[in-house]
Amino acid sequence: MEKIYFALVDTPGFFASIIRKTIGISYVHVAIGLDRNLDQAYSIGRRNPFIPLIAGFEQERLSAIHRAFPTARYKVVSLECTSWQKAAITAQLKDCYDRRFRYHYCILGLPFLLLNIPFYQKRHFTCSSFVAKLLSENGIHLFDKHFSLVTPRDFYELPQTKIIYEGSLATFLHLSYHNTCKSTRWETLYES
Repeated sequence: MEKIYFALVDTPGFFASIIRKTIGISYVHVAIGLDRNLDQAYSIGRRNPFIPLIAGFEQERLSAIHRAFPTARYKVVSLECTSWQKAAITAQLKDCYDRRFRYHYCILGLPFLLLNIPFYQKRHFTCSSFVAKLLSENGIHLFDKHFSLVTPRDFYELPQTKIIYEGSLATFLHLSYHNTCKSTRWETLYES
């Protein structure tokens, strides 16, 4: 079996506070990662962490996120998948990245999300709807609803995942950079 990773992110800010109140949990953003250090993590989100209004498909740059949000908290979970699924997801993410300026944040879909009405605008996604659709297209069906209705809360509550880290982004970056933890210890490392 292979693994993919989900990073659930809690960042401060006005827009994040609105999302936090709407979905009822602290984590307002989700990214999909191909490795446990999230060196290869992707999402629909801010193209520049300092500018909330310009959003689309991007590779997550954790150091830039940390500079913009030094108090950000992360929860990283792993999900088992087949080697075929991981290879297909990897290829699809590479293709999306090559065409990243064709993908946009789905602002029009937010009222529909609040009303629990499925809505899809071509190549427009929220962070969680993109990941949900990507997984479903590659045989990983985790949610019993339209991908456009999936929120970060749904990823937070997945029983199929295993928590590998929860705490500050600063600590996560430190551990990833210095590689101070063996993989067996990494699986049990949490901050309170």
